[in-house]
Amino acid sequence: MLRTLEIRDMLIIDRLELLFRPGLNVLTGETGAGKSILLDSLGFVLGWRGRAELVRPGAERGEVTAVFDLAPDHPARVILHEAGLPDEDDELILRRVNMAGGRKTAWVNDRRCSGEVLRALADTLVELHGQHDDRGLLDARGHRRMLDDFAGLGPMRDRLRDSWEALRTARRAEAGAREALDLLRAEEDRLRHEVAELDALDPQPGEEPALDAERRRMQAAEQICDDIARAHGLLGGDGAGGAGGAEQTLGDALRWLEGAAARAEGMLDEPLAALSRALDETAAAQRGVQDALESLRFDGPRLEQIEERLFAIRGLARKHTVAPDELGELAATLRGRLAALDAGEADLADLAAAVARGEADYQAAAAELSAQRGAAAARLDAAVMAELAPLRMERAEFRTAITRAEPGPEGQDAVTFTVTTNPGVPPGPLSRIASGGELSRFLLALKVCLSAPGGGVTMIFDEIDRGVGGATADAVGRRLEALAQGGQVLVVTHSPQVAARGAHHWRVQKETRAESTRTMVAPLDRDARTDEIARMLAGDSITPEARAAARALLDDAGDGG
Repeated sequence: MLRTLEIRDMLIIDRLELLFRPGLNVLTGETGAGKSILLDSLGFVLGWRGRAELVRPGAERGEVTAVFDLAPDHPARVILHEAGLPDEDDELILRRVNMAGGRKTAWVNDRRCSGEVLRALADTLVELHGQHDDRGLLDARGHRRMLDDFAGLGPMRDRLRDSWEALRTARRAEAGAREALDLLRAEEDRLRHEVAELDALDPQPGEEPALDAERRRMQAAEQICDDIARAHGLLGGDGAGGAGGAEQTLGDALRWLEGAAARAEGMLDEPLAALSRALDETAAAQRGVQDALESLRFDGPRLEQIEERLFAIRGLARKHTVAPDELGELAATLRGRLAALDAGEADLADLAAAVARGEADYQAAAAELSAQRGAAAARLDAAVMAELAPLRMERAEFRTAITRAEPGPEGQDAVTFTVTTNPGVPPGPLSRIASGGELSRFLLALKVCLSAPGGGVTMIFDEIDRGVGGATADAVGRRLEALAQGGQVLVVTHSPQVAARGAHHWRVQKETRAESTRTMVAPLDRDARTDEIARMLAGDSITPEARAAARALLDDAGDGG
């Protein structure tokens, strides 16, 4: 509910603060007094498009602040949360500044915000209805949602949306699997060739460095084998070295010393022990050199075999741009892709079946929702037609047209409110068929049927009673009064019958002093209301008869003062 509207330096308003209340709030005043400026200012703080120049001449900037009361479950709180804006109290403060140079800045609860967020909040706070209402009832894009809300089809529509999302998920999964399978099919021959090539070579982890080390040893064998053989001969390995080798020489020396040790009185004990150790170490060296000599024997065919395999492993690694030790892992990956290709047909069939089930579920839910919408459309048409008769539009017809549309998350129905004002004339969209006054009454009748009490949205009607009077104007006033029950309605009116129905009444008037003009708004008590309604009945010259008629209207509306 709109609680406060504060305006500073906007057009001919220098400073103005309005305190609105629940129920039907009416604003009256002579043409040109500034009623439209109030709506322009409210539209400005809500982020709606309006006049380009709003700043009062001579002022540096214009500013509008609107304060709304928010219920705990008001949808505006969801927008605040998503935008990261403060939401701590039971009120929402919107403030917007228009600099004289044209720059505009908006705040929500004293935090800067974008125009997009401001307009999203506005859509949950205020509805504007009038002859130029293109944001609400005249916007055919919202008619389907309005029909659903009228019939309470929200839960069914939500279930349909779940079915649609499940269908979309199944379709994406099938499309992704089909695309992957097509790619695999396109490279199937290459995959099978590469797997066969890898399987034939069968490279083992660690094989490449082992082969490389063996190859290098064999290549070096020719260069070092002669030296090792000579050393082996000197150590006694093959009888070379002149005296039978180092081992034989050391053995002879050991035997000579052992023969002399008995007469040496211990002087040879230490040399004998050292010579014995040397003989053991020499034998170990001889065995090691023998082993090395045997392992380094040059084998031409073996070297050729090693080099062929080593080059084959490295060439395949370069071909696939992997390390040699990763070839086994690559082979497993390629075999997995071939397995996926072999199993892909079965998987694709399962996914296609899931899509078929999803489509069946969606079509069933959509058909049920379409049937419910058709029944609701008939009820809405009857309800609107019942409202049109008291508004002196007995010859008009209202029809909710439901046509087939592309399937989507909200079903496969296009909903359009259509009217005809003369018998025999084909119905057409609401905004194109009805004239100004007729359109206002159509909108009012439709809004009466569509609105739920206490919806939390402030409804504004801008001269929706234009062109009607008498009993028709009274019918308009009664419907506005009914709409305001449990909520809040603001109406700008020239009709005394509508003004009398207001729970709260403000008079808008223009004051000119010297060379300046400003708009003022004053709340009216019972006596002031009587005079204002009498003025609306009789013009500038208020007669006793006009006052009596005004009192009668107020009494009939239940305002006993």
